[in-house]
Amino acid sequence: MSSSAWRQLRAVVALNVRNIPARLDSSLVAIVGIAGVVGVLVALLSISEGFKATVAQKGRDDSVIIIRGGSGDELSSGLSKDQLQVITDAPGIARDDVGAIASPELYTVLDLPAKKEGAKGSSSNVPFRGVGPNAAKVRRAFRIVEGRMLTAGHNEVVVGKAAAAQFYGIEVGRQIISGNHRWNIVGIFTDDGSVSESEVWGDRLVVAAAYRRSTSVQSVRAKLESAGSLGMLKRSLVGDPRIDVTVRTEKEFLAEQSKTLVAIISTLGFTIALLMGAGAVFAAVNTMYSAVAARTREIATLRAIGFSGMPVLVSVLVESLVLGLLGGILGGVIAYAVFNGYQASTLNFATFTQVSFAFRVTPGLLVTGIIYALLLGLVGGLLPGWRAARLPVTEGLRAM
Repeated sequence: MSSSAWRQLRAVVALNVRNIPARLDSSLVAIVGIAGVVGVLVALLSISEGFKATVAQKGRDDSVIIIRGGSGDELSSGLSKDQLQVITDAPGIARDDVGAIASPELYTVLDLPAKKEGAKGSSSNVPFRGVGPNAAKVRRAFRIVEGRMLTAGHNEVVVGKAAAAQFYGIEVGRQIISGNHRWNIVGIFTDDGSVSESEVWGDRLVVAAAYRRSTSVQSVRAKLESAGSLGMLKRSLVGDPRIDVTVRTEKEFLAEQSKTLVAIISTLGFTIALLMGAGAVFAAVNTMYSAVAARTREIATLRAIGFSGMPVLVSVLVESLVLGLLGGILGGVIAYAVFNGYQASTLNFATFTQVSFAFRVTPGLLVTGIIYALLLGLVGGLLPGWRAARLPVTEGLRAM
């Protein structure tokens, strides 16, 4: 492009952008429309980001979860007492003065009422985990934040902080009643925002007796000696004819658990954004057509004094992109202010239990929203820009 064409382009673009405030009413229609689309898109995708952060991204590479071979989740798994012995004796598992740093765990569900405006709402399946003394050792950052840890051999439970926030009557000193069983709540715990905070924990042997599970468990969570110990542990257990198990790192296992819901939410978010985006594009098209109509004489004058059609086309597109950018920023700010950190719970499709999590409006989502807003602005400015570039000079001069 020649230097003369560049000068024409800069002059027309600067003129268009400076004149946006003069067309504030019509410009706001496009900005608000695009902001609404971006806000909805970012809000929906923040659900999947929050769920991934709780379930998948908190997993560790130095810990493994071992379940029965062919089982997709803990709820459908089962390991006998003899199999537990083989697993805890396997090479690759870290050890301390007591023995293997491994936690055989029983997994079942409780039916608890969700909070609804401060009172009881509909009930949900909440993970109920039977644990032993090593449960805290194989977690990322387990700590009691209220009350105390449960005492082995007693009908006592500790509750994750997220579960306590989402379900009715979960307070230290109260009881959880499940059938004929009463579980005394003695503590609330956190675990760096992981999925464990959506669970209720009780002593494994007491829970097993209450649910008539004898000595079987659903999984074994163990700490590796080192990151390189995973291969050795897998070879030892998978090649042992006495057992049939699947060995995954905690990170891999939890990522698999979250995959279905993340895919559903992402597909839903982009589908809704595309449908709403069509409406936003129409708003942008109308805005830019109005801008072109208001500038008919100006465009004709520019063409008459030697400006080509390309700078006019580009100027309209730049104006439309600016409106898209403003809409994207506005939508992102609203989504962040309203949804970031919002606490909710949803169904884990792997176990059909509730998982509590917080919406996460990440920088990546904000960038995605702005890119989509720019795309809407570009599409919205194409036809009006093309019309402006091809506007006959005589038609514009007659309007003077």
